[in-house]
Amino acid sequence: MNLRDVKLALSSMDQIAFQLPDGQFVPAHFHVTEVGRVAKNFIDCGGTLRNEQSISFQLWEADDFDHRLAPQKLKSIIELSETLLSLDDSLPVTVEYQGDTIGQYHLAVQNGHFVLENTKTACLAQDQCGIPAPKPKIRLRDLTVASDSSCTPGGGCC
Repeated sequence: MNLRDVKLALSSMDQIAFQLPDGQFVPAHFHVTEVGRVAKNFIDCGGTLRNEQSISFQLWEADDFDHRLAPQKLKSIIELSETLLSLDDSLPVTVEYQGDTIGQYHLAVQNGHFVLENTKTACLAQDQCGIPAPKPKIRLRDLTVASDSSCTPGGGCC
């Protein structure tokens, strides 16, 4: 989900909720403590130079149990960030949230609230690392046998 999609979703929400991958919700008194542009310049294991950019939101819970961030307030924080940080609203948004450790999530919208989706690592240069392509899974009962090359009882092929 990109920043443009986040702003669009916020315009139709009465309240903001973030659902974790396990189905639980981030407590309603969370704060968005950061909105930032993240640039990652790196080299993959195949030697290719790469550059990724994203926008990061950091969610944090305090002991301020009466706090509720309204959709319009978050939208105004995002708009200020766009101006001060020259954010491109087509960039993807990631969310940082403290669980047992700091987790980084992709963001989606579902049933009128935001959903934090697990991120995964991957090899970006599998063709150069010697990692074999996954073998297709075939069910034996779905195989068809050509009649001219089949061996049948009494057919003399064995």
